[in-house]
Order: sequence, then structure tokens, then C-alpha cells
Amino acid sequence: MALRNSNTKTVGGSKRSAVEILLAENVDNLGQRGEIVRVKPGYARNYLLPYGLATVATEENKKNVELHKQRLKEVEKKQVQLFKERADAISKYSVTLEANANDDGHLYGSIVAPDIAKALTSAGFDVTADHVKLEGPLKELGMYTVKIELHSQVNTEVKVWVVPAAS
Repeated sequence: MALRNSNTKTVGGSKRSAVEILLAENVDNLGQRGEIVRVKPGYARNYLLPYGLATVATEENKKNVELHKQRLKEVEKKQVQLFKERADAISKYSVTLEANANDDGHLYGSIVAPDIAKALTSAGFDVTADHVKLEGPLKELGMYTVKIELHSQVNTEVKVWVVPAAS
């Protein structure tokens, strides 16, 4: 006769029932980490639990997940505030880039997002090429307003001056 450890949670139920589990990892076509989902007992017992993809959704686990979500929201709020401060500083700055151009003002090359990001980084702003949202490469001399997306909730603009290179 096998003895069952009293601390071990099992998933039971009939073939028609569903059980609540807490996802420990993202599972395709089921949910994201931290979500509580309902699945058939066999799926939970034979796949999700043994592979560590989920755990039984006890009241204690549900409370811990809610506390964790609240902490994540607080951290996100602080990050958004920092991004807003950085966006405000970037909007007050203008970038000047030199490029070789012909007499009509057409560039021999082009200015692209990494060029703008590099100029902003050298000025002390933490900006990557992914943050710079250009509709296309800049191919002429002039002043451009370029969108910078630091976060999904934080956008700003920077003035980019493309001037002829000094010979």
C-alpha cells in the first residue's frame, strides 16, 4: 500500500469536470504565466503539473499571484514615470547630423534610425534604434521631426537637423 504525502496536491475530478490551475510558464493556446485557467484534470495531471508548467490553484497561490501582480504594476508605474522624464528631456534636445550631399541637397547616402539613436546616446540619452520611429530614411538636407517611442505609453519627438558635411 502506497502512502500519500499530505503536502502533495493532486488533481482529481470526473472526465467532464475542469480544474483550476495556476500557470507557472507561458503555455501556447492556454495562457500566460500567472494566469489561472480551467483545464481538464487529465491534461493538468499528465502534462502541465509534471513538466512544471503549472501548479494547483490554491487560495494561497491565488493571493500570492495577486500580490505579485500589484508589485509588477507598481514597478511598471515607476518605469513609465522614468520614461516620461527621459522623453521630456529628449523633446528639448535637437540632433545635428552631418552628411555628404550634392548641390541640390540630396544626400549621397541616407540617415537611418541607428544614426539618430547613436547621436542621442552620445548626448547622454539611453535610446536604441528600436525606439526611433522613422517612416523611411532621411535622404535630403533639412530639419525633420522624428518620433521616439520609449515605451508603449511614452512617446516624444526630437528635432533632427541634417546639414552638409564640412569639407
